[in-house]
Amino acid sequence: MILVTGAAGFIGAHVAARLASLGHEVLGIDNFNDSYAVSLKLARVDALLAPQGVQVLRVDCADAAALADVFGRHAISSVVHMAALANVRASMEQPAAFIESNITAFGHVLACCRQARVAHLVYASSSSVYGTGTGQSSRETDATDSPGSLYAATKKSNELMAHAASQQCGLPATGLRFFTVYGPWGRPDNAPLIFSRAIVEGSPLRLFNHGDMQRD
Repeated sequence: MILVTGAAGFIGAHVAARLASLGHEVLGIDNFNDSYAVSLKLARVDALLAPQGVQVLRVDCADAAALADVFGRHAISSVVHMAALANVRASMEQPAAFIESNITAFGHVLACCRQARVAHLVYASSSSVYGTGTGQSSRETDATDSPGSLYAATKKSNELMAHAASQQCGLPATGLRFFTVYGPWGRPDNAPLIFSRAIVEGSPLRLFNHGDMQRD
């Protein structure tokens, strides 16, 4: 069985649905927090996961006992960890919440993976680990030791924690440094959807730095 955390989130829901469509047995968990509309998260479950027969349990990875119970009740062979708080600006305003969700919870996931001897852990990192950068396209080999936000620091921490688990316990782990991800059922606070909504509604597009920026 493959466990997908953050299964009601944008990426997590699509990953869980795709894995199920390929014939894998999938279990999803999500804490259904209110970082954005809970109704959207529930709608994703109904539209993308329920038709594939994917069950989604309300579990917070920051709750060590609850997470351990999931691993104890199910024969989990692999984990796709997509659960996290993801917002650069909000991470500076709510540091404790981001540390709990992105670092403490990830530590619990690693512990459960080690205990269950899972075959592979795939987890969400972020392009934010590259920091402010040089204005050039980022490469996997670029330095990631100057995070520009607390959110970036939590994701860099994930990479270090996963590396340590791999070295010490032989846990196979792969981190994915997502850039700006968009598509159907996307997060309403991401630029593509904000701009699209403004265009449809005929509202002004709000640009920062006088529009003098570009995204990798």
